Amino acid sequence: SEVITQPRRIYRDPFRRGNNVIIICDAYDNKGQPLPTNHRARCAEIMEKYKDHSPWFGLEQEYTMFHDKPFQKKPLGFPVGGYAGPQGPYYCGVGTGTVVGRELVEAHYRSCLYAGVKISGINAEVMPSQWEFQVGPCEGMQMGDDLWFARYLLYRCSEFYNINVNFNPKPMKGNWNGAGCHANFSTKETRAEGGLEVIEKMMKKLESKHKEHIKEYGEGNEQRLTGKHETASMDKFSFGVADRGASIRIPTTTKANGCGYFEDRRPAANCCPYKVTALLVETCLAEEAKE
Repeated sequence: SEVITQPRRIYRDPFRRGNNVIIICDAYDNKGQPLPTNHRARCAEIMEKYKDHSPWFGLEQEYTMFHDKPFQKKPLGFPVGGYAGPQGPYYCGVGTGTVVGRELVEAHYRSCLYAGVKISGINAEVMPSQWEFQVGPCEGMQMGDDLWFARYLLYRCSEFYNINVNFNPKPMKGNWNGAGCHANFSTKETRAEGGLEVIEKMMKKLESKHKEHIKEYGEGNEQRLTGKHETASMDKFSFGVADRGASIRIPTTTKANGCGYFEDRRPAANCCPYKVTALLVETCLAEEAKE
């Protein structure tokens, strides 16, 4: 039953400050084998194998804030025994009655900055009490490490405000947006001249592995990927320029410049970033490795 931990990345401690640090570790058994839950080890192997392609990532982590009271099982902003107003004014909203939970959002953002997480933005999302933070661009293993640590800091900060943070991909049934973790991805080949052609070839590879990716992109994702609420159906792979209803969105700027990155919109909010980034690299670059 003994577990051996291996230090992997050091962050500054935003709570104790000073010379204190918090360390990301992964876990192994007494024979040196990664535990079944240690998805970092497999990700590290893949990132090492394809490091010459300089894979860059940016993950957009959505989450929902819930009350901590047993009699109120709904998100913040939803009245007891009722529902919030229809979606529309909440996305990137501002002002009392439009957004809730900003104190937690700001505390988390400052904690990430202090710790050294490459957090790059925050915004209120489509459903009330739903927020998003973005981490990246990060290269290779830093993406998974930084996102997991950012999640840890969010949970720690939530303790100060008695708010329950929820990563369920469909926290509220009905006409409410789900919560995802969109993955932006590029390599030195896609960022170079002619990169759009490289991306288009990657789309064929991703289509051939669609089911494998969906299987590893988070639990309960079938409730979110329905073809509604800015998602594509999980049953069919699709991609398009500036298409937020596709599995993969190719940004307008990538199309215009002929190079850049693409956004995989399939991962759920509760996905494992080590799994997502490893799959993207392995699927998109496998043939190049054989050559």
